[in-house]
Amino acid sequence: MRQVIIIGSGPAGYTAAIYAARANLEPLLIASSVEFGGELMKTTDVENFPGFPEGIMGPDLMTRMQQQAERFGTEIVYDDVTELELGGDVKAVTLGNGDRHEALAIIYATGSAYRKLGLEDEERLSGYGVSWCATCDGAFFRQKTVAVVGGGDSAMEEATFLTRFADKVYVIHRSETLRASPAMQDRAMKDPKIEFLFNKSVQHIYGGDLVTGVGLVDTITGEESTLDVSGLFIAIGADPRTHLVHGSLELTEHGTIAVEGRSSRTSLPGVFAAGDVLDPTYRQAVTAAGSGTVAALDAQHYLEGLTDELRAPVESVPA
Repeated sequence: MRQVIIIGSGPAGYTAAIYAARANLEPLLIASSVEFGGELMKTTDVENFPGFPEGIMGPDLMTRMQQQAERFGTEIVYDDVTELELGGDVKAVTLGNGDRHEALAIIYATGSAYRKLGLEDEERLSGYGVSWCATCDGAFFRQKTVAVVGGGDSAMEEATFLTRFADKVYVIHRSETLRASPAMQDRAMKDPKIEFLFNKSVQHIYGGDLVTGVGLVDTITGEESTLDVSGLFIAIGADPRTHLVHGSLELTEHGTIAVEGRSSRTSLPGVFAAGDVLDPTYRQAVTAAGSGTVAALDAQHYLEGLTDELRAPVESVPA
């Protein structure tokens, strides 16, 4: 039995592992068999993570975090969690290969997944003009024309933020009624750099090595048109990866895991959450990393408060 198991290998998971390992908790980190490293594995230049003044490639940043976690003694398993048992003093994690691991504490840091349009070239051009994060990638589009897809608050925020860099920002929405709050709509509509294209849906993304345009279809008439843009920002929402804890942990109205105040403590003792899985607002690598720190420290304090009887079966991981 372990002291702590960390589920998730993004900035939150790896940071939690670094802190837990340095506290001699000998963590086991379960990384996905396919999507290890989180959303940053799909990102090119990361210019807003502290400590890298020249920027760093997303996969390189995650590799460094992984190496740092392993340096302090984190064991990493590349498999998928299929079942969690969180209710008792001893928690259990079952993997796709059938292995079952037990621990006194669990840190759940599975992140969130941006909703996608489902278009043929969406994945191919991800990081080459297609983005889901204006604050991450907006600076790459100085004096260019870009488009934002979506009609909610996040789309208005993305469009408004992009006007700091781009010369022109189109907002593409499939109906003529926005879901965004009146204040957010008003702010975006008053911005001279933003133009709204209502009753339009994106059906194609054009470009070889980089995005050059999008193909639109009028949702009322069916008329097709082409819009020349250098960037396409998809802002139709994100879903926290909470499917494994539905029915076990309390969730918020946003679908994220509910925690106590600014802590990482969930509705079950010994279970902690970190990163985008509890954050419906910021969803940045640096905030996720900070959240991982909180979770590791909370887990450490929890373990220190357990009885010697519970802690006795904990196995020491060979160096």
